Parts: sequence; structure tokens; C-alpha cells
Amino acid sequence: MDTKQNPSKSPFLKKSPDHTSTGKSAAHPEASSSSSDKSQSVMQSFDSEKPGVSGGKVIVTLLIMLILGVGVGYGASFVSAKTGTSIVPPSLNPNAPVKGKTYGNGDAKVFKDTAEGILKNGGIDGEGQYHLVRPGGDSQNVYLTSSSLDLSQFIDQKIKVWGETQSAQHAGWLMDVGKVEVE
Repeated sequence: MDTKQNPSKSPFLKKSPDHTSTGKSAAHPEASSSSSDKSQSVMQSFDSEKPGVSGGKVIVTLLIMLILGVGVGYGASFVSAKTGTSIVPPSLNPNAPVKGKTYGNGDAKVFKDTAEGILKNGGIDGEGQYHLVRPGGDSQNVYLTSSSLDLSQFIDQKIKVWGETQSAQHAGWLMDVGKVEVE
């Protein structure tokens, strides 16, 4: 279709309303037949300024959201590091230890000592990374380290450990753990 020679055949032009046999427009009977040659453009100009959000405001908002997100994550890591527990509840953690399951591969000849209690984070005067809280007070705590297991996954759980007693200067009982059973 050649619209350069005949612009009235362009698909983007709207023709004026149909005319009756009298030459007058059916929609506007008072209009004359000279208006029938007139075409109106369907395309509209997008030059008009419309109020909206500027690009600068969007960038500032995104930067504020980014800073707040990083700040919340950083703060949550401090809470987790200070308490020694995960911010994810054990019920939602697929890697959480299962009650009754045994972890580690403790050789009964090497790891012959056992202890039971609730595992807490922290040693005493640089000895042990964790400790078992047992009935009888702080003097009954067993301070733990492990060369073969990650004990952090058992924090705040009642466990039974098998290990080898180590010599200690400050801890009443220091043990290298090789096997853990969640109770």
C-alpha cells in the first residue's frame, strides 16, 4: 500500500463519519460536505509532560532499601554469633540434628569417656569451644572440643557425647568429642 501518494488510505488515519445522500454528515446533520475530505490522525503525540516519579527518587529509594537490607543481615549475624545459635528455627532447618540419631564415627577404644547434658556455646579461659551443662552447677560442666565433628549444630539440645579426656588447666573436665547422640 503506497500511503505517500494517497495519505487517506493510511491505516493510521480515521475517516470522518459516513455521509448521507444529501451530503450532510449522519452524525452531525449541520456539518457540510466539505468536511468529508478532512481526515483525523489516530496517532497521538506523547510530548506532553506528565507528573511522575523522577529517576533520582527511584535510585535513592533503591539505595535506602539496599542499605537497610544489608544492615538487617549484619545485625542478625551479630545476634547469631553472640548467642551461638542459628536465627533459623530447628523445625525449618533441613540439616538440623534428628533426635535419637548418632553422629560421628567414634572408635570405642579411643573415645571411651561419656557425658550427657545440654550443649551450650563457649569454653572456659580458652579451653574448649562448647560445654555441657549438667545437674549440680558449673562445677559439673564438661568442656568440649572436637577434632572430627561440628558441635555447633547441637547447641541448646540435650546430647550424649563419647570422647577422650584431655589435660586441662582451668576446666574441670575437658573432652575431645568423637561421637554425639541427640536425646
